[in-house]
Amino acid sequence: MPSPRWRRDAVINLDKLTYAGSLSALAEIAGSPHYRFVQGDIADRALVARLLAEERVDAVMHLAAESHVDRSIDGPAVFIETNITGTFHLLEVALDHWRGLDGAAKERFRFHHISTDEVFGDLPFDSSKFDEQSPYCPSSPYSASKAASDHLVRAWHHTFGLPVVLSNCSNNYGPHQFPEKLIPLTITRAAAGLSLPVYGTGENVRDWLHVEDHARALDAVMTRGAVGETYVIGGRAEHSNIAVVAMICDLLDVKMPLANGKRRRSLINFVTDRPGHDRRYAIDPTRIEHDLGWRAEIGFAAGLAATIDWYLADRAAQPIAVPLAG
Repeated sequence: MPSPRWRRDAVINLDKLTYAGSLSALAEIAGSPHYRFVQGDIADRALVARLLAEERVDAVMHLAAESHVDRSIDGPAVFIETNITGTFHLLEVALDHWRGLDGAAKERFRFHHISTDEVFGDLPFDSSKFDEQSPYCPSSPYSASKAASDHLVRAWHHTFGLPVVLSNCSNNYGPHQFPEKLIPLTITRAAAGLSLPVYGTGENVRDWLHVEDHARALDAVMTRGAVGETYVIGGRAEHSNIAVVAMICDLLDVKMPLANGKRRRSLINFVTDRPGHDRRYAIDPTRIEHDLGWRAEIGFAAGLAATIDWYLADRAAQPIAVPLAG
């Protein structure tokens, strides 16, 4: 993400390529002279240190994380390893790198830690919203691991002076998302005419943020955010899970009706709720809107329709039978 402040000539993408990663998502930029892909682990200190030195990196965006709540319930160990221990290793290498910089390079260096609104727990079904002052109250192994990583980043700033910025975003959606999350899973299963499992009664509410809006917000936080500060990022688009599933069904019924003539809403199957399922997330993005001039631009209805079109066109997207996330 080039910016006037950094005048970056290159983006280095370090990715372990676990089950949800795919190089096909990067095909559009793979041949760019301003882009370099490296397969590796953020916990590999030697590799990360070499990349920071070779490329004279002046900004680190830490997006690497295990993020699927259901998987964190079934197997929390990898979430602790990646989200907590991995963040620790990355902070240590970034700190060494920053300490070795001089003058303007040291002044402009930033470590941007990207997190989730799930660290704040959940909200009742009212008008309340999360903001930068919301207390931490994580309720799943995933959100607890992300909360721990947030605290580590702040500690490396306050104790060692590492220039950090943090952001906590609401639920993302859009192209290239691995089909275990609510929207891509529903699209791929509904397109294939498969049952659509929905946890509980489907009344759990999420604040939806298109990935392109989130990318613009990340650039704003990295380039214009105040050192040591946190910015919460949301789309001002609250919808219940059942409403989102119903919207997808109705859109697909128009785009590609089922051969048997049935409406896809008939495929909805309410299943036993997952343990500790948070009721509602909602973000008040006033600070990033006011201080950094960012605002979500993609409305949910338009963004959802475009996302459906992308998955229908992407022949690599296959329906998979896994529980819904939310």
